[in-house]
Amino acid sequence: MTPRIAVVDDEPRMARVLAMLLRREGYEVEAFEAPAAFLAAFEQQRFDLVMTDLKMPEMSGIELLAELRERDHGDDVPVIVMTAHGTIQTAIEAMKLGAFDFVEKPFDNDACKVLVARALERTRLVRENHYLRAELRERYRLDNLIVASDAMRQTFELAHRAARSRATVLVWGESGTGKEVVARSIHYHSDRVGKPFVAVNCKAFAQGVLESELFGHKKGAFTGATQDRRGVFERASGGTIFLDEIGEVDMAFQTKLLRVFQEYEVQPVGSEHAIPVDVRLVVATNKNLQEEVAQGRFREDLYFRLAVIPIHLPPLRERRADILPLARHFLGRWSKELGRGTMTWSDEVEEYIKAHDWPGNVRELENTLERAVVLARTDRIELDDLMVGSIAAGGMRHVDGQDDRLDAVVDEATRRHVRLVLERVDGKRQEAADILGIDRTTLYRLMKKLDLD
Repeated sequence: MTPRIAVVDDEPRMARVLAMLLRREGYEVEAFEAPAAFLAAFEQQRFDLVMTDLKMPEMSGIELLAELRERDHGDDVPVIVMTAHGTIQTAIEAMKLGAFDFVEKPFDNDACKVLVARALERTRLVRENHYLRAELRERYRLDNLIVASDAMRQTFELAHRAARSRATVLVWGESGTGKEVVARSIHYHSDRVGKPFVAVNCKAFAQGVLESELFGHKKGAFTGATQDRRGVFERASGGTIFLDEIGEVDMAFQTKLLRVFQEYEVQPVGSEHAIPVDVRLVVATNKNLQEEVAQGRFREDLYFRLAVIPIHLPPLRERRADILPLARHFLGRWSKELGRGTMTWSDEVEEYIKAHDWPGNVRELENTLERAVVLARTDRIELDDLMVGSIAAGGMRHVDGQDDRLDAVVDEATRRHVRLVLERVDGKRQEAADILGIDRTTLYRLMKKLDLD
């Protein structure tokens, strides 16, 4: 969409010259001699940038800026003030009130074009940020999450109430049940919604590295620490930190975490001074921490600090009412994202979806539907497209002669998937690599390993 610029100047000649300059750059420009006329147009039209003279008889540029900031979406539009020689100090005052920048008359054309481009880039970034935040808020709205079972309705109602406080929340459940989704929903329903949400998987870091990642470090604290580094707790100031797999940290680090949760301050590695932090904490685990406490593997005092509001996510097999609604949701999402139009599935596929225990929970269900949408030959998904084998009364049926080793099963599934994608694109390897989400070199290596040349 072509950027639209409003030029407000009571000198018609100056407005025409500036409008002509900007139109040559490909912008849509509308000139206004009166600030009131511009403000009336602003209510009806979209503008991406406003350039206003500083001194005008009806309303000054500063007064126009203040009025614009009172309007809906007025804060999103950058304002460049144009000033004559001798009023630079006034222009600086305008910037303190929120103007993007100022340009002095008579202005240099090239410098003016660069300034306009910078201002429009800022507009793009601000609107993109608003759009992404709105998308995230919509995606993680608790009343938008797919829930049919009473158990999950109660779970999300508890999460909604928890969001209104600063209390630490402990989310526990099997892998793939959606613990991070709940954590993000709590953040987006809290008063910290405009601040950072930072997720850290504690299991992904060695203990020494995890301490530096969370608390930061000082230059020279250890080999390789060539400069000071702020930790997650500092970077997420004012927002929410989600610590996943909290049950995996050792006892020594649990003691350090306990101090953070008690004092709300962190001590960077190699520093003698603690730094106060302002964060909301949501932690998650797939372990039963009460059992871990009983076995002496988790500090009891830390557990009680974490479980101020405990939220349990039951596995998918225990809330079967949610399975089909979730599956339909994932079918619609991946059909849209992959450009497959409106897709359906066969009766056999629906029976499998309802009968399967889904040991990988919601994550396994989503991955299965994504794979099926990619592999389906028509707009109807068949059982073969799920790549799950044959269905028996008790679930999966063993195929005689099949190698049941995990690596063999994975290789065979990968071989079939890659072959089907290659067939769909008539052997065009770059297209196949794009669909598979890998680069072409990786695809070549896979084809060689799986004898697909």
